[in-house]
Amino acid sequence: MLGMPISQSCKRLMTLGATLGMGLLITACSMPVQEKQDATAQTAIPDECTAPAADAPAVGNWLNKRKEKGVTGELRTLFTLKADGSMLFTEQLKRPKQPSQGINESGCWHLDGDHIVLQTHKSNGMVVDIDDPIYTNRYRIVSVDEDELLLESEAGQQYATQRTSPGYRLPF
Repeated sequence: MLGMPISQSCKRLMTLGATLGMGLLITACSMPVQEKQDATAQTAIPDECTAPAADAPAVGNWLNKRKEKGVTGELRTLFTLKADGSMLFTEQLKRPKQPSQGINESGCWHLDGDHIVLQTHKSNGMVVDIDDPIYTNRYRIVSVDEDELLLESEAGQQYATQRTSPGYRLPF
C-alpha cells in the first residue's frame, strides 16, 4: 500500500470499512430482539382482586356525564365496580364532529371506610407500576342508593353517577 497513490489506499480502506460495517449491521439485525421487561410492574399485579362484602351497594356500572368550564364537549366517566373486586375505569371526552378521546384503566377496587379505592393495573392496555401513586385513586362516597352513587375525588371533583346496565360500555 505504501507504493500506491493515496487515492487507491483510501479506496481500499473505504471498501474494507464498508464491508466490515455491512457485516456488523447484518449481524446486529439478525440477532434476536430481547425486550426489556419491568419485573417490578409485572410481579406487582395480583392474580385476583379481593371481593367486597356481598351486600356492597357500590357494585355495578356507574356513569357520570358533565361539562367543565373551559372544556369543549362533554366528559363521560364510567366506573365499573365488579363483585369480584375487579374494576374498569373509562373517562372520555366527547366533542362535536370529533372522535372521542379517552383513557381506559383496569385493576382492582376495594372499600376503605367511606371511600372507594381504585388501584389501576393496566392503563390503555399497558401494565403500570402500581407503586406509583398516580395509579391509586380514592373517592369518598357522599351517598349511594339503588340508582345513584355520588362520589367526591380527593381533589374535590364530584361525580354524580347513575347506574347503567351491567354490560354498558362508553361508545367511542
